[in-house]
Amino acid sequence: MILVACVFLFLAIAKGFEPLLLVPIAFGMLLVNIYPTIMDNPTTTYTNAEGNTVATVDYEGEGLDLLCAMNANEIVPVSDNETQLVDASGVVVATITSAEGYTAGDLAYLLASGSYTMTSNAGGLLHYFYILDEWSILPSLIFMGVGAMTDFAPLIANPVSFLMGAAAQLGIYVAYFLAMACGFNGMAAAAISIIGGADGPTSIFLASKLHQNELLGPIAVAAYSYMALVPLIQPPIMKAFTSDKEKKIKMGQLRPVSKLERILFPIVITIVVCMILPSTAPLVGMLMLGNLFRESGVVRQLQETASNALMYIVVILLGTSVGATTSAEAFLKTDTLIIVVCGLVAFMFGTFGGVMLGKLLCKLTGGKINPLIGSAGVSAVPMAARVSQKVGSEYDPTNFLLMHAMGPNVAGVIGTAVAAGTFMAIFGV
Repeated sequence: MILVACVFLFLAIAKGFEPLLLVPIAFGMLLVNIYPTIMDNPTTTYTNAEGNTVATVDYEGEGLDLLCAMNANEIVPVSDNETQLVDASGVVVATITSAEGYTAGDLAYLLASGSYTMTSNAGGLLHYFYILDEWSILPSLIFMGVGAMTDFAPLIANPVSFLMGAAAQLGIYVAYFLAMACGFNGMAAAAISIIGGADGPTSIFLASKLHQNELLGPIAVAAYSYMALVPLIQPPIMKAFTSDKEKKIKMGQLRPVSKLERILFPIVITIVVCMILPSTAPLVGMLMLGNLFRESGVVRQLQETASNALMYIVVILLGTSVGATTSAEAFLKTDTLIIVVCGLVAFMFGTFGGVMLGKLLCKLTGGKINPLIGSAGVSAVPMAARVSQKVGSEYDPTNFLLMHAMGPNVAGVIGTAVAAGTFMAIFGV
C-alpha cells in the first residue's frame, strides 16, 4: 500500500491528475501504512476495585450506557479475548477487548456493580477527521462549496441537459445489480453502486447513511480515484461510440439567463427535490445554498469563504481521512477488489449512458447537440466537462463545448444525489 500511495503521489504531482484530490488521499494512505495508530479509535479502559484491568472498550457511550448496549445487542465472539456487540442491522456497536483472565461477562458484572474506574484513551489524529466523514459533515460542506463555485446557467439555458445527467446515472443501477450478483446485500450494493456517479462526497454520504462503515474506505477511495482518473477512463468510451461527424458538431450559443432565473433555480430545486426525497436535503440543500450565495450577489463574503478557504480546508480533512482508511489489512481483501471493479463498471456505463442519450438527442434535434457532452453527465465537476471539451477540440480545435458540457455535468450532481436519496427511501433510512 505504501507503493500504491507513492504511485498516486506521482500521478498527482508529475502528471497533474487532479492533485487537489490525489495528494491528500495518497498522503493519508502513506501515513496510515507507516503509522497505523494514526487511525486508532478512542477507547475506554475499565478497572475493578482491586486495580486490575478488566477490558478495553471501543464504544461511544460509557458505564451504564455500555451495559444497556450489551443487553440490547447480540454479543459475537471474534477471538479468545475480543467480543463485538452487533445490532439487528449487522452494525458493530462496540468492540470489547478483555484482559487476560476476564470475559465480556465479567465486564457486564463490573458495570452492574458500579465499582469500577474508567480511563479514556484518545484516538489517532485521522480518526477524528474520519468521524466527520461518517457523520456526513464533510460531504455536505463539499457540496456547499461546489454550489458556490458552479454556474448553473448552462443547465437553466438548456434544460434538456437534465436528461443527459439522468442518463449518466445508468452506471449506478448497473453496478447495484452487479454488486448484488457478487454476493453483497442490498444496502452494501447500493453504497457501492453510487461510485458510478463519480461523486466522492455522495458515495461517503450514502455509505454512512446505510451503515456500511466497513466498506466506506474502499468505496470512497474508489470514487475519488475514478474522479481523478476521468481523463483516462472516459475518452476511449466517448470516441468508440460517436462518429467523427458527431464529434465535430458545433453547438449554438446558449441563451442569456436572467438574474431572477439564477436566484430562483436553487430555491425551486431545493423545494421540489427535497419535498419528493427529503433524505437528499443535506446534499441537495447544501449544494443549492452554496449556489444561492453565489447568485444572490448580497453575501459575497459567504460565497468566497464557501468556495475557497472552507472548501480547501474540507478537502484536506476529507482527502487525508479517506486515504487513511486504506491500511493494508483493511484494504487488501477480495471485497475491496470487487468494489473497485464494480465502481469501474459503473463509471464506464455511466459515461456510456450519457453519450448514448446524447446521440439520441442529436438525432431528434437534427444534429444540434454534440453527443460528447453527454459523457459529462457523471457528476465529476468540472473534470468531466473539461474532458468533453478536450475530446471535441481534438477533432476540431475551434469547437468549444465546455459551457454546453457544464449543463449535463451539474445535472449529474443533482442526479447522483437523487439516486442516493432513492436508495435511502427504498431501505427506509
